[in-house]
Amino acid sequence: MNIYDTAHRLAEEIRKSDECRELAALRERAYADETNRVLLEEYKRLQVQLQMSMVGAAGQMPSEEMQRFQQLASLLYMNSDVQKYLMAEMQMQKTLADVFKILTEAAGIRFDMPEVG
Repeated sequence: MNIYDTAHRLAEEIRKSDECRELAALRERAYADETNRVLLEEYKRLQVQLQMSMVGAAGQMPSEEMQRFQQLASLLYMNSDVQKYLMAEMQMQKTLADVFKILTEAAGIRFDMPEVG
């Protein structure tokens, strides 16, 4: 058994899963509106930036960026299509974190991850 072949089979199973197909459909619907697309791109950019700043700055987030992120989140969550997409994305992230935990435990590696969702 080749681990990489197994990983590619798992990736294909994930792609074919109901959850992944639903996420793709929700993403397409959310991004179809130009305003939503621009806001989502900014939201995701700030999300990554804040995550990186938390790691690099001992858990401190620049307040202006955090405030902008919270404002965008509030605005985006008012749109039902965007809200459904972001919630489905969070659920997929949780699922993938669970899979990662299973894999690291199988390899005998302890890798404590924060709870998602």
